[in-house]
Amino acid sequence: MSGHRHANGADTVDRKLWASAALNVSITLAEFIGGLLSGSLALLSDAVHNASDVVSLALAIWARRVGRKPATYRHTYGFRRAEVIAALANAVALLGVTVLIAREAVHRFLHPEPVAQGLMLGVGVVALLANAGSVLLLHRHEKDDVNVRAAVLHLAQDALASVAVVIAALFAGTRFGPYVDPAAALLVSVLVMRSAYSLVRETVSTLLEGSPRGVDLGELVERVCKRFPPVTLHHVHLWEAGPGQRIFTAHVALGRDMDGGSIELLFGRMKEYLHEEWEIDHATLEPEVCGCGETDVLGRWD
Repeated sequence: MSGHRHANGADTVDRKLWASAALNVSITLAEFIGGLLSGSLALLSDAVHNASDVVSLALAIWARRVGRKPATYRHTYGFRRAEVIAALANAVALLGVTVLIAREAVHRFLHPEPVAQGLMLGVGVVALLANAGSVLLLHRHEKDDVNVRAAVLHLAQDALASVAVVIAALFAGTRFGPYVDPAAALLVSVLVMRSAYSLVRETVSTLLEGSPRGVDLGELVERVCKRFPPVTLHHVHLWEAGPGQRIFTAHVALGRDMDGGSIELLFGRMKEYLHEEWEIDHATLEPEVCGCGETDVLGRWD
């Protein structure tokens, strides 16, 4: 039953990703045409952001399909890391596009141009509603999936961009209008770059097999040892093969003689504890009585 529920949940996320992609294709076309006709850089920048959203969502859908492929003898952990690679590609692309938009905004400050207020405002409001709808579709599914979180980040930033577009449109008829438009584009660019950089750091950390975000490995080891005395852990490794796929390995010094059955019971309780407290579903524990000669928490490579 749990596998069936998981499949249904995955199908639901996929349908929502497709729906968001369709919405963003429509937004991109509307804002691109509206930006050209109105002369609004803010609208054009938002159109570029939405175009990157379409690519982001397409990558998210592809990565989720690849990630559900079963493990093979060559790829023994499966293909969930494809989702991390897709998220990294999204973040890097977003950084690049945002730099170009910021550059154009600076140029527009030096050479201000008037914009058509009515058209800019109308397209901006429609884009804001569509972007907000896309975020609401997906936000509940982003917690444990860095790939979906990357897509939601794109959408949320575009919703903020649409707010900036609407504000810029409201002031377009004033003498400050030609400056408010590039200012809005520049503000959104700064916000996007900050969030995209954070996502780049997180995905690179996963690819480098860093400990999952929010997990203090030292605290984990300390709490496990306190919970199951006189057990001690060393040669510990914790990483993610993909979103929500946490892997833990450790040498376990038992501190006493135990038969095989007792060790299995102990390790079963330890694995249950690791799952409940740190959401670790794949733990490999190596029992030691005499010890391997190491005591450091982290393993040493020769």
